[in-house]
Amino acid sequence: MKQVIQSPRTGKLAVREVPAPKVTAGHVLVRTRASLISAGTERMSVEFARKSLAGKAKARPDLARQVLAKARRDGLRATWNAVLARLDEPMPLGYSAAGEVVAAGAGLEGVFRVGERVAVAGAGLANHAELNVVPRALVAPVPDDVPDEEACFATLAAISLHAVRTLGPGLGDVVAVLGVGLVGQLAVQLLTLSGARAVALDYNPGRLDLARRMGAQAALDLADGGVAEAVSALTAGVGCDGILIAAATDSSEPLATAAAIARDRARVCMVGDTGTAFPRREFMQKELNLVVSRSYGPGRYDEDFEGRGVKYPAGFVRWTETENLAECVRLMSPALARRLDVAPLITHRFPLDEAEAAYAMVTGASEPHLGVVLTYGGDSADAADAGAPAGARDPSFPATAAGPAGKGCVLGVIGAGNFARTVLLPELKKLAGVRLHTVVTRRGASAEKTRQTFGFAHAGADEAAVLENPDINAVLIATRHDSHAELTARALEADKAVLVEKPLGLDRQQINRVIEARNGSAAFFQVGFNRRFAPLAVTVRDRLRGTAGPRFVLLRVNAGSMAADHWVRASDEGGGRILGEVCHFVDLARFLIGAPIASVLADTGEATGGISDDVTVTLRFADGSLATVAYTALGDMAFGKERIEAYAGGAVFTIDDFRTLVVAEDGRVASHGSRRRQDKGFTGALKAFVGAVAAGGPAPVDEAEVVETSFATIAVLESLRAGTRIDL
Repeated sequence: MKQVIQSPRTGKLAVREVPAPKVTAGHVLVRTRASLISAGTERMSVEFARKSLAGKAKARPDLARQVLAKARRDGLRATWNAVLARLDEPMPLGYSAAGEVVAAGAGLEGVFRVGERVAVAGAGLANHAELNVVPRALVAPVPDDVPDEEACFATLAAISLHAVRTLGPGLGDVVAVLGVGLVGQLAVQLLTLSGARAVALDYNPGRLDLARRMGAQAALDLADGGVAEAVSALTAGVGCDGILIAAATDSSEPLATAAAIARDRARVCMVGDTGTAFPRREFMQKELNLVVSRSYGPGRYDEDFEGRGVKYPAGFVRWTETENLAECVRLMSPALARRLDVAPLITHRFPLDEAEAAYAMVTGASEPHLGVVLTYGGDSADAADAGAPAGARDPSFPATAAGPAGKGCVLGVIGAGNFARTVLLPELKKLAGVRLHTVVTRRGASAEKTRQTFGFAHAGADEAAVLENPDINAVLIATRHDSHAELTARALEADKAVLVEKPLGLDRQQINRVIEARNGSAAFFQVGFNRRFAPLAVTVRDRLRGTAGPRFVLLRVNAGSMAADHWVRASDEGGGRILGEVCHFVDLARFLIGAPIASVLADTGEATGGISDDVTVTLRFADGSLATVAYTALGDMAFGKERIEAYAGGAVFTIDDFRTLVVAEDGRVASHGSRRRQDKGFTGALKAFVGAVAAGGPAPVDEAEVVETSFATIAVLESLRAGTRIDL
């Protein structure tokens, strides 16, 4: 399918052929018929992408600070690679479109019908693309009498509608709209429909004339001056009851104008991207209320609402972003006596193939424009292809593993997020003996860019392109955690060797699913527990094996904070940081001590904000050894992240951030490694996997041991819930 893509590194924009997306649960696959270029928002995105690295840093100092912090923590090389990988990720453009349903995902049976016309919203979702997959919360049915090119305005209209709701005008209130671009023009109409009296203010005479025709009681040219006097005359000296700022400018002039024309205790709502240095004296004297409107409405930027379908109770949140979107397309119907009329806002139409010309006009302002609509032709040929703890099972796997030898490692990759693109794929690209066959991601544009960057032969958006391809004998799974177990099982059932990023599964049932698949497979699996392949960890393991008696291992992890709404924290998607991160250190302890884990005891610190990322885990081993994992988010990431101490036979071994190893024994202390080079074992783990696949097996790591580690990590959660030690 075709899609408008921009490079965040160079700013170059083009219409590309990319794999079609696949419908997923709770989502709708939509064939686009029309999409709207939001001149203000998208122009800023394009202009930001075209800046140099220095220009980007100046425009976003918050991101620059994050990069500097990462450089101090992980080193310049790793940081540079991460920055380049992020800038190489193709950026889809567009967020307001309309089309027809091609397929409805699981859970939406009967909610949407194939062929039904809908409006869709969302940056990175409702793209300028022939096909889009959009979550239920950002989809609204379109009335039969509303054309596609008008329905594609629904997202912009929802932004305006939520701004009007946030402002809260009453019947007969005088409301000034500062800036009558698309959002401002729509706000003028919505204010008029609500019974308020709209006053349009702008520097563009043509847009002011249009606002007057669309219902504004007055239209004032800011270039003429005397705006405050004109508003005073219009309101009998009272001033505006509300001011909606819909301008796009770096200047704070709109706030100064708002203060000048507002009545006492008026409300000012910002929906446009403007300067924020408000005149405190004027705002204080009039006791003005300044509020900011959040995009389409309640639910926006809430991953639970948008991505997981969690509903807000209507008694408390009547007008969510979903309801705002639906109301806007309803108001567009010509059958209504008074309606939202967007047809006069359309100034240009371009076929999708000419999107580059459309953006050149918008960004270059080569001619006056307002509503720029992209139109789409016939059917996309790609559309038809897109639509209490149980006991652990016995993980005694067949001795034979992946076959046949001699074919080499022909790799398919499912998932190519930031970690895969910055760490795994660059290493795989350098390895001899591996052929990068197919990469699959949810977004076809991302898959195609990954194919080009790393040299894959094919790209796709459906995992079947990997799992059902007989030429592929090995699979790397780097998706979000909730899909790991099922994808691993399906790959094993297809007799493909699997390297799956941690964790193997989120609960015992998921891990048992993998065990069942492995027991019937000729292939093996490996989990991305890379630290057991780190050279310093291997050295310590070998030295510990040469000592007599039990061992004691302490693993301290200064993990750093994580946003409360990060997907890793979602129990049904990421499983939390214990399953997603602490598992690394449970596995490393198992590797270092070299004996089965007998029991697990865990405790956690006081939760702040409903979340506790501070946990201690005590592992007791069958040979009498002990290991403690101390994992915390309370520290500063400028300090080292990981420190491992191992005590045995009168010797002490200390690994500091996988850079240096200090050995103390026989009264002497010796240091090894380099502070300048960190090796967490990623390369070693990948080499081992590729070599095992090429040789026809067996697995580089005992699969039963990996399952034991996975069950032990789940036992950490069980211990926290029960408050007791959990025997394995």
